[in-house]
Amino acid sequence: MLSREDSRRLAELERQLRRDDPEFCARMTGGGDSPAPRRRHTLSLICTATVIWLAAITLGVLDWWPAAILAAICGTTVIAVLIYHRARRRRGRS
Repeated sequence: MLSREDSRRLAELERQLRRDDPEFCARMTGGGDSPAPRRRHTLSLICTATVIWLAAITLGVLDWWPAAILAAICGTTVIAVLIYHRARRRRGRS
């Protein structure tokens, strides 16, 4: 816990920093115009869903319908999660 004097000094330093370099403060608080760091999970999720769907098709051709249906549901879920997260990020930017 900071003492009263330390809190006062910290507040004074924050005010001075905001006055001297507002762009830096905006980037540090997340309120600037700079975009959020991109997540690179999109490509890996698409590849994962593709592999799962290929496995589902293969299982269906081999007449393993319960396993094929389960794999198709899993592949669809991966894509649904990807779409959901992308929509949330776009709504957050607007």
